[in-house]
Amino acid sequence: MALQVSLVSADAEVWTGDASLVVAKTVEGEIGIMTGHEPILAILAEGEVRITQLDGTKVLANAQDGFLSMEGSQLTIVAGNAALIA
Repeated sequence: MALQVSLVSADAEVWTGDASLVVAKTVEGEIGIMTGHEPILAILAEGEVRITQLDGTKVLANAQDGFLSMEGSQLTIVAGNAALIA
């Protein structure tokens, strides 16, 4: 089962889709999340969010001022500011 990821900023949806791994920077340090991860709520630190899609391609985004929440197979990252890195 894939990890269903939604990355949103205060004013727009930045990226949504299925992934095998997401790595994000929190105030406690970097965290890696895969399908089956225990439920978690963490505060984002300013930094890069790395999303590995099911085919192995990577999506990179900058995010700050927000949180991430994992429940079941759904990972939601809500940031005050977030944008894809081209």
